[in-house]
Amino acid sequence: MNIVFKKLLYLIVMLIIISLISFFAINLAPNSFFASGELNPNITKESIEQLKAVYGLDKPLYLQYFSWLSAILQLDFGISFASGTMVKNEIITRLPITLILNISSMVLIFVLSLYLGIKAAFSKSKLFDKFATQLSLLSFSMPSFYLALILILVFSVNLELFPIAGLHSVANDGSLNYYLDFLWHLIMPIFVIVFAGIGSLTLYVRSLVIEILKSDYIFFAKARGLSKKQLLRYYILPNLYPPVITLLGLSLPAIIGGSVILESIFSIDGMGLLFYKSALAHDYPVIMGILIIGAFLTLLGNILADLVLLKLNPNYNNE
Repeated sequence: MNIVFKKLLYLIVMLIIISLISFFAINLAPNSFFASGELNPNITKESIEQLKAVYGLDKPLYLQYFSWLSAILQLDFGISFASGTMVKNEIITRLPITLILNISSMVLIFVLSLYLGIKAAFSKSKLFDKFATQLSLLSFSMPSFYLALILILVFSVNLELFPIAGLHSVANDGSLNYYLDFLWHLIMPIFVIVFAGIGSLTLYVRSLVIEILKSDYIFFAKARGLSKKQLLRYYILPNLYPPVITLLGLSLPAIIGGSVILESIFSIDGMGLLFYKSALAHDYPVIMGILIIGAFLTLLGNILADLVLLKLNPNYNNE
């Protein structure tokens, strides 16, 4: 319980630091949402100043921060400059699809990387090992946005096997067909995220298993006549879980950050696409809201990874 309390305290402190850096960095950026209005001869300077007063932008920067932080603590992310709606509502409507994309992708990355890495290590220097290694290197070096464009061109435009963009092609009638259509739209985006994520983790698992297979306890286990399945269950996997889970936790920011590009390419109306549109429009309340939510999910993911490690190995201590 003491560890959980320390983790929660760490999460709060880190969120405050991230919010502080993000807030001042965004507000010090050139141009603003009101820049186009200032150049419009039909909009008076008084109207611009009145609009800034409505959003509290006429106050000193430090007062704006404390006012914004106070609102955040009440789960009030402000009002969007562009749409005039509550930022919280815009994020809530788009958060589920981003979570579905990232959580399902992380599960697949974890399972596939373990399978490919372990099997490659057991068949070292053989055909499957060479295949897994080359596949991992291709995954590691292939930009996700480039792979997404190739898949769209080949499978959507030329072969017409998958939809080009969006999440639905049929009306929401609550039938099984609607949900199958939803899953059909997610296949290519999830494939891109998984393919881009398995490369480094597969090579890491492979190298770990090769080192484990060289250890003395594996030698004695083989001498006792243990099968490959028993070696895997009792010796290899227990030693693999801690570093692999740690690495997955550390890769969360890259996966969440990558969804900005992929959601934009596939026109998936999630947090990534919302962030992209808000960045183009200099919609600071939405940008800050998404940054805080993204930071919270990343920190929470790392904390959950640490707690899982603690459950798997009570002697694990990362303090």
